Amino acid sequence: MNRSPADLDLSSLERRLQGEKPGLRSQLRMVPDPRPGDKTYQEAGDTCLRAAVLVLIYPRGDGFSLVLTRRTSRVAHHQAQISFPGGQMDKDESPVETALREAEEELNIMPAEVRVLGELTPLYIPPSNYCIYPVVAAAERRPDFRPSPHEVAEVIEAPLAHLLDMKNIKREKWPLRGMIVTVPFYFFKGHKIWGATAMVLAELLDLIK
Repeated sequence: MNRSPADLDLSSLERRLQGEKPGLRSQLRMVPDPRPGDKTYQEAGDTCLRAAVLVLIYPRGDGFSLVLTRRTSRVAHHQAQISFPGGQMDKDESPVETALREAEEELNIMPAEVRVLGELTPLYIPPSNYCIYPVVAAAERRPDFRPSPHEVAEVIEAPLAHLLDMKNIKREKWPLRGMIVTVPFYFFKGHKIWGATAMVLAELLDLIK
């Protein structure tokens, strides 16, 4: 049964995050086709670089939103792309610790202001050799976002209602790494949310529906 974003039960989402998740079945819906050099997380888990991102849900207007960023051209990877706040894990750091630290550095999201609900399924990104660990959290109110000028070119607040509407999933043919590929993306206010970010979103939205 589809759920209204205005009626989202965060406690129920937290329980679903602790149980069996759709994982790759959801993620693959938003994968460019073909995806050269593809590996699953299970195949790459021992050799990849590890990073974590924060998927933050918070009330805004009549429902809930997620915060995304458009990266600057000065960051090391995925310049100018749309992403969740996050970054590489330090040695002996957990995904939760990394996601909270990076969200504070990038957007001034204070760890004390959010409640971690759980983690989504990790995924592997072939071009950068990163394994991404998505951490889902909730805030009782909209944070006071203060973007880092070095890392964040734009703060994007995307309503869950918009992302859940299948009409906002588009597909285009793009030249990518020497090939013409069909790229699925979420379209929001001129932004094309694709790649790893779209794959993470697909699993989260399946858990919310």
